[in-house]
Amino acid sequence: MTSLPSADDYSAETAMYPPLTVVDVLAEQATVTGPYSNRALLDINDACVRLAVFDQAYRWHRHPASDEFFLVVEGCLEVELADGSSLTLGPWQSVVIPAGIVHRTSARGRTVNLTVETQQCLTEFLD
Repeated sequence: MTSLPSADDYSAETAMYPPLTVVDVLAEQATVTGPYSNRALLDINDACVRLAVFDQAYRWHRHPASDEFFLVVEGCLEVELADGSSLTLGPWQSVVIPAGIVHRTSARGRTVNLTVETQQCLTEFLD
């Protein structure tokens, strides 16, 4: 598995683009050539929009004080939950994972998704 960011690195990341900037998400995802990228693109109110491009499983984690919204743009994303259930999302499908729910995402091949969560949200990794 590719090296993934620490919880501190993840929460300290700031948005790449300021307000009133047109962001070409298709072009942004095309620049990702490695197995994992998760970038904060934009801030909106107290949330940020992230672009995740990956082809592997992410770590088990939770966000104690932030819901997390996933919208798959390309590929297939499985969201595994600690209770043993899972949700499978294809292109243009979305789901909200409520704050505090332990989960991990797994890409089935190269997957591109947009995620919305609280800016600098606390992430607790459980592995």
